[in-house]
Amino acid sequence: MPTATDFKDYYTILGVSKTATPEEIKRAYRKLARKYHPDLNPGDKDSEAKFKDLNEANEVLSDPEKRPKYDRFGEHWNQAAYSEAPPSRGANPGNVDFDQYGDFDSFINDLLGRSGRRTNTQSTDFAGGFRSQAPAPDSEAAIALTFSEAFHGVQKRLQFDDETINIRIPAGAKPGSRIRLKGKGRASPFSQQRGDLYLTIEVLPHSLFRFENNDLICDIPIRPDEAVLGTEISVPTPDGSVKMKVPKGVRSGQSLRLRGKGWTLQKGGRGDLLAKLLIVTPKDLSAIEQECYEKIQANTNFNPRAQLEEIKL
Repeated sequence: MPTATDFKDYYTILGVSKTATPEEIKRAYRKLARKYHPDLNPGDKDSEAKFKDLNEANEVLSDPEKRPKYDRFGEHWNQAAYSEAPPSRGANPGNVDFDQYGDFDSFINDLLGRSGRRTNTQSTDFAGGFRSQAPAPDSEAAIALTFSEAFHGVQKRLQFDDETINIRIPAGAKPGSRIRLKGKGRASPFSQQRGDLYLTIEVLPHSLFRFENNDLICDIPIRPDEAVLGTEISVPTPDGSVKMKVPKGVRSGQSLRLRGKGWTLQKGGRGDLLAKLLIVTPKDLSAIEQECYEKIQANTNFNPRAQLEEIKL
């Protein structure tokens, strides 16, 4: 259990204020976890230490039970968190009458002003006749994957505290998804029973693809003439390019759906790929292109701003 000299300011580590919302804490953790993740900083001991501190800070500040204890007790929060610890032999702080409590948990609950039942516990005997429940704590960590690793699945090695854990990440992992490693968390300081380790998946940015719910999105540039006249183009997918028909008169920002060409689904099958069309105008025109565009401009009746002419405040 950490001592007072081991105290770390978790808010400073994550770079957030003490009034930060859970969403702000989550965003700060993900941003810094990407920056200092060991996979992105191989052999960098400083980054490894910072990443460990980030996980520790996030584990406490993202927990609605642990954070209030940390805010209230400061450097002594862990003693409060492990409320199962017995009073030291011969000590009776504040001359508490222990006879009024049925067990040590009742005393701690009264001291901290809390109530409730503890689960996932193992019974442990302490000096003085008290019998308390020592829960095996669950732990949190993050692991970064490339798009390819997340799409196909991968075997990874995770350094958690002083242990190297081999992990099989199934195909179709998505950002923010969690994997439970039973019995791989930190051990209770009393029972030595190990809790579970929950891994949060971080998927590193890709140059083309991004996520939108269960769909995969990619931006596909097309020429003005292709948008007006329609065409057939080649579109990248996670497992190779496919042909896609672009209908006449598409608008910039319109998405065309390629069914079954998107992300691997953990329940089986594939999601869809949405190709978002972006009309790109040429900067350098040949003489004939210049002439053709001028003819179009001189002869067209199309006014895309017609509906804006009557708008005013």
